[in-house]
Amino acid sequence: MDSIAKPVSLREHVVPVEAGEHVVGAVWLKQTLALALADGRLLRWRDGETESIEAHEGGLLCVASDSARLISGGDDGRVVATSADGAPEELARDPKRRWIDAVTMSSSGSIAWNSGRDVHARDDKGRVRSIDVASTPQGLSLAPKGYRLAIAQMNGVLLWYPNTEAKPDFLEWKGSHLDVTWSPDGRFVVTAMQENALHGWRLGEKPSHMRMTGYPAKPRSLSWSHDGLWLASSGADAAIVWPFQGEGPTGKAPRECGARHAKVTRVAFHPKALVLAVGYDDGCILM
Repeated sequence: MDSIAKPVSLREHVVPVEAGEHVVGAVWLKQTLALALADGRLLRWRDGETESIEAHEGGLLCVASDSARLISGGDDGRVVATSADGAPEELARDPKRRWIDAVTMSSSGSIAWNSGRDVHARDDKGRVRSIDVASTPQGLSLAPKGYRLAIAQMNGVLLWYPNTEAKPDFLEWKGSHLDVTWSPDGRFVVTAMQENALHGWRLGEKPSHMRMTGYPAKPRSLSWSHDGLWLASSGADAAIVWPFQGEGPTGKAPRECGARHAKVTRVAFHPKALVLAVGYDDGCILM
């Protein structure tokens, strides 16, 4: 008779890592865990060994990653790239030492960041272009295909092609847009707003609006499924997952996953499977 295999719990594979400081972001650089800390340091952890690296001369404010490099911005006005090995590399420095509090990165290696009302884009060959926007940019996101940058700001989103002289397109919706994300197929742009809502556009010759409301708190964490058919969000006591099949979520109810008596603070889809990790403000994680 075949023996019954004992169930394996994920808890058996959980290892605590003492950061010693507020963690701004956590990413995997291949087999190395990188923790970006608020005091300007990075912790690299692998096989139980931890290495502390001084990345910024002050506070570290934001991070982005493509799984090969971690890009960080700080209140020292610097944009820094760190890989799984070696010393951090400075990619840019603001001469006025203005804060870098928004960065983004594409799978092709292009990056973008803000400093004041200026937004800068650096392509995979190291060429930098800049644009001055009407209001302080809040969130940045590079398109999954092509070299196009979405800039969240007051009253809408600017869509800019950095390598052309064409006038940027503006997607208007009144209110403060705090962050922005593209769908994996590039058909949709969605923002997290100052009010407890998401707003989206289905792109095309005449972009159409999509309102996603009903949140008890601000939905600040967003994550797309690998196939681009679902967008998960925080902002409630469950992960709110919107359907993006066909024309998007308009007229469709979202799914609520992992409802508990605690606020969801982070959501993250698996990069290759329909598995969602949900983090709560009481320290619990559900998958």
